[in-house]
Amino acid sequence: MSNHQSEPHIGYQNALGERRFGRVNWLGLQTLAGREITRFLVVWTQTLLAPLVTAALFLMIFNLAIGPNRGDVMGVPFLHFLAPGIMMMTVIQNAFANTSSSIVITKVQGNIVDTLMPPLSGLEILLGYLAGAVVRGTLVACGIALGLALVLQIIPAYPLIALVFIVLGALFLGGLGIVAGVFADKFDQMAAITNFIVTPLAFLSGTFYSIEALPPVLHSLAQINPVFYLIDGLRFGMIGTSDGSPYLGMAICAGASFAICLLAWAMLRSGYRLKP
Repeated sequence: MSNHQSEPHIGYQNALGERRFGRVNWLGLQTLAGREITRFLVVWTQTLLAPLVTAALFLMIFNLAIGPNRGDVMGVPFLHFLAPGIMMMTVIQNAFANTSSSIVITKVQGNIVDTLMPPLSGLEILLGYLAGAVVRGTLVACGIALGLALVLQIIPAYPLIALVFIVLGALFLGGLGIVAGVFADKFDQMAAITNFIVTPLAFLSGTFYSIEALPPVLHSLAQINPVFYLIDGLRFGMIGTSDGSPYLGMAICAGASFAICLLAWAMLRSGYRLKP
């Protein structure tokens, strides 16, 4: 009798270890994405308001320093040319910070296991982290766009194209943030990645100038920088002018985003530098 009663119990224990959510664990994915979004919303003054203030300060300083003395750039006023670059730079910095800080903080605090233990695949973890990066980047972009419309009367010339590049920028830097967060074990390692990789990518990509004004060597280097195409594409979406084809830029940015997210997925799937 005791043997007969134990068999269902053993079967039940085996069933607990099975993945019973179908191809996608929608509940788990929604929970992780919700956590990542809530994480930056509860400190919105740091994650949403502060980037808007920083972007406004950039525009004000450039306007006070050289704006009145600078002629048109690519046929538009200098501030109108500068604004989309500042917007994309702010989007990618916040997308990178959202994913990288989330992973590094959990690694330093020793609770990364709370993300790894639930029945989530590598792809589901990737999508959960990226959701936070895309939502944060898009909210920051919307706030800056509202300010540009009110202060500089810049209305997006091609809103859909602008939105596509904003999402691609958040995906690319969000994926890069996951890779950096997985690789880094300490905050100083993350600071080094930010200072020596992310910041140069943003500043040396046509944010403050047209790459047509660069010497040939720097011009060639700019053309292999995916962030240049993000900024150039957003500039086309916002003011209708750009250094290159926005559709070519869209394809390059989509390819770069796919490549970096594929690397991030491989790291999360294997548990590289996450599992003992």
